[in-house]
Amino acid sequence: MNSDISLPSHRGNRFYQGVAATFVANALQAVNFLGDRFLRKSHHSLSAIEDLYRHSMDSAFSVTEAFLVTGAPHASAYYPRDFAWFYPDVLDPETIRDSQDAVRRVRLLERSVRLLLEAVRANVVTTTIVPAGRARYLGVNYFSRPSDTLLGILAGLRQMISAEERASSYLAMSQCAHAGRLLLAEYGTDLKRAILKLASELEPFDADGTRYLLCDASGPRSAATDTRAERRRFVTNACVYTTFGWAVQLGVVDENELKRLLGRDLAQYKKDLLRLFGKGGYIRHSLDGPASSPVSSVALDFVGVHRGFWDMSEASERALFAATTDLIIAEPRFRIPSTFHFLVSADNPRNKMIHKIAAPAYQGRSSWPTFNVEFADRMLDYDEVSGGDTYRACAQGILKDIRTATEVHGGYQELISEHGLKYRTWAYKGAVAHSWFPRFLSVWRRAYGTPLLQWND
Repeated sequence: MNSDISLPSHRGNRFYQGVAATFVANALQAVNFLGDRFLRKSHHSLSAIEDLYRHSMDSAFSVTEAFLVTGAPHASAYYPRDFAWFYPDVLDPETIRDSQDAVRRVRLLERSVRLLLEAVRANVVTTTIVPAGRARYLGVNYFSRPSDTLLGILAGLRQMISAEERASSYLAMSQCAHAGRLLLAEYGTDLKRAILKLASELEPFDADGTRYLLCDASGPRSAATDTRAERRRFVTNACVYTTFGWAVQLGVVDENELKRLLGRDLAQYKKDLLRLFGKGGYIRHSLDGPASSPVSSVALDFVGVHRGFWDMSEASERALFAATTDLIIAEPRFRIPSTFHFLVSADNPRNKMIHKIAAPAYQGRSSWPTFNVEFADRMLDYDEVSGGDTYRACAQGILKDIRTATEVHGGYQELISEHGLKYRTWAYKGAVAHSWFPRFLSVWRRAYGTPLLQWND
């Protein structure tokens, strides 16, 4: 494959949303899950981590792919937020096998981000985009409006633009950075409009005589691991703060424009969120519902996204992170026995029929390897800023057990059950999360100081 890549502009895509679009999208997704239930077969019997990674990268970044997705049964739908939550290290040179692999990744990332930006231009800012025929896409929300869709789009742009800053011999990296700057120039006005709209949608929330701003004060907003019905969640509001921060860093919006809408600067906005969700001395998962024991009030998704909410710059912020982390580490219900696989929560607050039939109970008794990797990375952030080794051993244990699970199950799993097995519901047989694999390798290198795998181009 030629390492000189061209990144053409795709015109003529059409986006639809509304009642009819939602109905058709639901039907398409039902077919996807049923097809996975009855047709999915294991195509390889590899066990060595090197072979599994090679197979995963060939699948994740195949030239036949139209969009960067995982290997899950719902992967025929496109999730903008994944570029923040799950794909932040697609272009890490140490995870790239050779120049052809680099070209495939750059092409697929550019194609995916451009499609999402076209959706923003069409004013379709939804949790999910479902392809419905040639150049036709359905925007639909499962099951509430998003808090992290714009965050994912910004994450994809940030990764493209910063590609040439990484030490790499791949020509595709500099070409990717150039393509990212062109996308930002072409769609920056559309992004700005959508981000200012998000800022204008924040709602006042009064507590303890102080007025805060939340994105979900009166109704739920969707984010990774959402339970479909919770309001006033930490993770959704942390996503919105990070969206604003990244937009300012990329020059999409001026902070003064946000300040006029929010009535406070971003630094104060973040302090407010930490004060509100951390008033018990740890980060509470949600303000919605009755107060409960500390370990039942926290959830693993508090770790946020790569270079997102947590920068550990303040001693008070580090204290909140450490207290929440210590609760999770010390509580046996958070862990698959005899492992460092941490479950999303100690309890399963909502396990509806749809979770048993078709989809995982995201905020329940399951382990997301990708969230465990982010947990490990935030631990390393904490140690780096505090100048100690408080959590390094735990971070290494998390990564070691994920490697073991990858080899045992034949690939990097999207979810693992609370018993350490492949996650299975009736229609969800378990999926190999190909596209999440590079992030694992990136954090492994940071935790151990040496790469898990090495490639010779």
